[in-house]
Amino acid sequence: MKMSENVVKLLKEQIWYIATYSDEPNAVPVAFKDVTEDGKLLVGDVFLETTLNNIKANGKIAVSACNASNLEGYQIKGTAEYVTEGDVVNTFKKMVEDMFKGAVTAKGALVITPEKVIVTTPGENNKKEL
Repeated sequence: MKMSENVVKLLKEQIWYIATYSDEPNAVPVAFKDVTEDGKLLVGDVFLETTLNNIKANGKIAVSACNASNLEGYQIKGTAEYVTEGDVVNTFKKMVEDMFKGAVTAKGALVITPEKVIVTTPGENNKKEL
């Protein structure tokens, strides 16, 4: 799925909140994240225990991000896969270790395949699927 430049720009600049569910709903902010050239969303796993348990249960995830100053926002719904090796994981490991001076590391990464992009910006396009 190709996301618009506005969506990608906002995702790269803002904190994301990811939501998963199984027996227990779970929503957490994530700062170690990126958007790939082909439109996948990447999240580095530092403290994602409940999130990963929920992903194992059903593979479903939602990502929400918003610019607090102008309220532009989007929600992305899709599926997630957990990976523990490869370039993506190595990149997040370096990023986390540099930030925390080696005190913690990334254990893996979520690779999210978007299925829907929904506008959360207040106004006439609210709830519109892009």
